[in-house]
Amino acid sequence: MGVLNVTPDSFSDGGRFIDADRAIERARALSVRGADIIDVGGESTRPGAEPVSAAEECRRVIPVVRALAADGVHVSIDTIHAETAIAAIEAGARIVNDVSGATFDPHMLDAVAATRTPSGQPAAIVLGHWRGVPDPDHQRSDYDDVVDDVVNGLRAQAQAAIRAGIAADRIVLDPGLGFDKTGAQCWELLRRFPELAALGFPVLIGASRKRMLAETLRGVPESARDLGGLEHERDLATAVVSALAARAGAWGVRVHDVAGTVQALAVERAWGAGPDREDAPTADRPRSGVSADRATDRITLTGLEVFAHHGVFDFEREQGQTFIIDAEVRLDLRPAADGDALGATVHYGELAEAIDAAVRRDPVDLIETVAERAANVALGFSGVRSVRVTVHKPDAPIELTFRDVSVTVERSSDGAVR
Repeated sequence: MGVLNVTPDSFSDGGRFIDADRAIERARALSVRGADIIDVGGESTRPGAEPVSAAEECRRVIPVVRALAADGVHVSIDTIHAETAIAAIEAGARIVNDVSGATFDPHMLDAVAATRTPSGQPAAIVLGHWRGVPDPDHQRSDYDDVVDDVVNGLRAQAQAAIRAGIAADRIVLDPGLGFDKTGAQCWELLRRFPELAALGFPVLIGASRKRMLAETLRGVPESARDLGGLEHERDLATAVVSALAARAGAWGVRVHDVAGTVQALAVERAWGAGPDREDAPTADRPRSGVSADRATDRITLTGLEVFAHHGVFDFEREQGQTFIIDAEVRLDLRPAADGDALGATVHYGELAEAIDAAVRRDPVDLIETVAERAANVALGFSGVRSVRVTVHKPDAPIELTFRDVSVTVERSSDGAVR
């Protein structure tokens, strides 16, 4: 993900691309260098930056988004404002990157769920972790355990997004490096990356040129930091973090220096791909991110009876009927078994209650819709990588003799937002 700041005050390149034509030229250059996604932002989130209204933000970014989308560029909009997100999606952005995790604007999740791109597709959302507008003095960095707190916060926001109607496979999580986190806390999040991945969603890492890198490089001789050809003295360190994040299983990395990161990722792929691996990632077949195949253990819930008012006919909605739900979730159960820990698995009682609530929601015509709801809810549980849901309708209005009619859907968190 290549960073494009259409702002006058971003911390590393503020003002360079405030002009729309220059911004578009820069984005095209990033794409040529290997960026899969261009992340367009019109408001700086550096500590101490001046807030920007949604109207001004739109004035800066929408012409750029529209032009890039017309070129076929995969565009993400970096915003915490629902108004900007809606305008950007309608202009062709496919992803909303909200560093606040949709906590700044209470309308963000509903906006993303309801808005479609010009091609009619739903947008994806990146949910970042923060505790508020960035604080340069780290007054809000008092975590008991930064990884536990971030994991719990991201889990809650992912579940909120699913409840709002955003499909689980359209959600990416970002631990928010540098947002109310000290350098040490940022490194702790990266060291314990598997705990972030265990949430079952793709993970985006954004460490590019951040203060955590500057602090790390203080012990490096100044002459070693003056590297010819790099735009910024932290770009080499960023590329190293990118390669390590990819090795850990990150879905993506958000960077300013695309060319250096592309090279680092190529090295990482070559290092990790054995000669006899047909599925080894290459330049034209990159790693897919979180893989559902890693989780072959399963928890199965069958015969859950839910009375609801779904159906095409008016009498079905008025009288209601019983639906039978079978759900199978796949996840890695070894952490739960090793520690005999309920928190490391899916509580089947809570799963049943969540599916029951999803099925009983407002009436719809099709059991296909009901099955999709139940699958999305199940995917929202921590650690779930894939789910199979069958909705039975034994009392369907069919005049012939029959035993059952059902719909089965299989959904996975693998490969979201490809």
